[in-house]
Amino acid sequence: MSTWRRLHVKVRTAHGLLASSRRVTDRHTRLLGNVTLYQSLSTGRPLRNDFFKDLEAELAAMRKRAADALPGSSWTPFELNPHLPPERADIVIVGGGVVGWSIAYWLKQKERVRGALKVVVVEKDPTYSQASTVLSAGGIRQQFSLPENIQLSLASADFMRNINEHLDVLNEDPVDLQFNQSGYLFLASENVAHIMEENYSTQRYAGAKVSLLSPTQLKDKFPWINTDGVVLASYGLENEGWFDPWTLLNAFRRKAISMGVIQCCGEVTDFQYTVNVMTNAAGDNVEFRRIKSVKVQMPHSLEYQPMECAIVVNAAGAFSGKVAEMLGIGFGPKDTIAGIPVPVEPRKRYVYVVHCPDGPGLDTPFLIDYSGVYFRREGLGGNYIAGASPEEAEEPDISNLEVDHQFFEEKIWPSLAYRVPAFERLKVTSAWAGFYDYNTFDQNGIIGMHPLVNNMYFATGFSGHGLQHSPAVGRAVAELILDGNFKTLDLSELSFKRILAQEPMLERNIV
Repeated sequence: MSTWRRLHVKVRTAHGLLASSRRVTDRHTRLLGNVTLYQSLSTGRPLRNDFFKDLEAELAAMRKRAADALPGSSWTPFELNPHLPPERADIVIVGGGVVGWSIAYWLKQKERVRGALKVVVVEKDPTYSQASTVLSAGGIRQQFSLPENIQLSLASADFMRNINEHLDVLNEDPVDLQFNQSGYLFLASENVAHIMEENYSTQRYAGAKVSLLSPTQLKDKFPWINTDGVVLASYGLENEGWFDPWTLLNAFRRKAISMGVIQCCGEVTDFQYTVNVMTNAAGDNVEFRRIKSVKVQMPHSLEYQPMECAIVVNAAGAFSGKVAEMLGIGFGPKDTIAGIPVPVEPRKRYVYVVHCPDGPGLDTPFLIDYSGVYFRREGLGGNYIAGASPEEAEEPDISNLEVDHQFFEEKIWPSLAYRVPAFERLKVTSAWAGFYDYNTFDQNGIIGMHPLVNNMYFATGFSGHGLQHSPAVGRAVAELILDGNFKTLDLSELSFKRILAQEPMLERNIV
C-alpha cells in the first residue's frame, strides 16, 4: 500500500503530462485490478523521463535568456527585421538598375583582396515594374556623334559578346542575352545628310564598322523600304542590334551577389553629412559636404536604417537629381556652383508592340527614320516594337506610366506606314511606358564626383543609352573610385566640369 502512495504522488506531480495515462490507469484498475495497475505504471516511466527532459530544456532556455539580457549582449525585446541593410558599408550604390549593378560588379572584380570591400546596392522598386532598364527597347549601337559614346558602345558590345567570361556563376545556367546583331539603320533627309556624313567619319575613326548607303543601295538591300525623301542611310555592320535588358540586369545582379555584394530593398530618403566652409579667391564662402551616412527607408514600413559609409554612388537614373537635392545640391545662391542643380529629370517614353504578318523579315535592322520614329523586330511571327520621342513642348505627364495610344495613332503610325507600306495593316497588341534619365543640359551621361560633395560619385543622365553603355560605365566608375582616375577609357569629358563651365557636349544621335 505504501508503494501505491509513493507512485500515486509521483503521477499526480506530473499531472499535465500524464493525465491521459492516468485515465487509462484508472479504467484498467477498475476492470483488471492491481496486476493491470502495475503494467500501466511501468509504461508511464518513459513519459516521466520526457517530463524531466522538457523541464531541463526549459531551464536551459531561461538561463540563455537571462545571459542575453546582461549588458553587452545582442539581445533585444524587439523583433529584428532580417531585410534591414547593414549598419556600415564601404560603398553604397543608390539605384539597383543595370548601371548600379554593373558598378557593383566591377568594384568587386577590381578589389585586391576578396571581401575587402563591403558594397551595398539600394533599390526602391524590387519588382522593377517602373525601372528604366527593363522598360527600354534594348538596343545597342555605335552610331553616335561623340567619340566617348562610340567607345562606350564598342567596349560594352565586346563585353556582351563574351558575357559568360565575365558574369558566369558556378552551378548556374549560362547567360543568354539573346543578342540579335542585325544592326542599326539610320535614314537621313537632305537637311541632315551632312551631319550623317560627319558622324560616319567620327565613327569609322573610332573603330566602328559602319557603311553609308545611297537610296538605290538601300532599296536593293531592304526592298520593303520606301526610300522617298531619303538622301543617305547609315548601316551598322557589326556589334549593333538588340538584346534582352532584363537578362543583362539579372546577370550583373546574380554575379555581384555571388561575389559578396549586399542587395537592399528600400529607398534612400536622406543623408547625414558634415559641412566644411572654405573661402575662394573671390572671397566667397563655399560649402563642401562629406556624406557620413545614408538613411534607408524600408518599403511599406515606418522602419528605417541609417547606414554609415565612406562613398556613395548616385546611379538612381531618372531620379538621381532628386537624390542630389537631399544634399542641398542646386539650392545655393544663383550664379554659384552650389546653385547649379544636377540637370537630370525623368522623361516618359512609350513603346508599342505591333503585329504585321506581311512586315519585314528576319534581316530587319533597328531602323531610325529621320522623322524620329523607330522600329525593330520583336521575336518571330510578324511582331515589332516601335516608338518615338515627342517634341519638347509635348512632353507627357510623368506622374504615372500610363500609355497614350493616341500618340501612336497620330505621331507614329503615319510615319511607319509611309516608310514601310506593309505597316498600313499593322495592329497594336500591347504597349508600355518607361522613364529616360534625361540630361536636360546636353543629353549625355554624367560620370564622376560632384565638386562640392567629395565622396559622392555620379553615373546618370544617359538619356536613353545607359542600358547599352552599362558594362563600360560600371568599369569606368569602379576605376575612378579604386584607382583614382580612368584606366581603360578616358571619360573625363563627361564629368561635372562641362556643366559648371556651361559647355555642353551635345550628342546629335539621340533616339
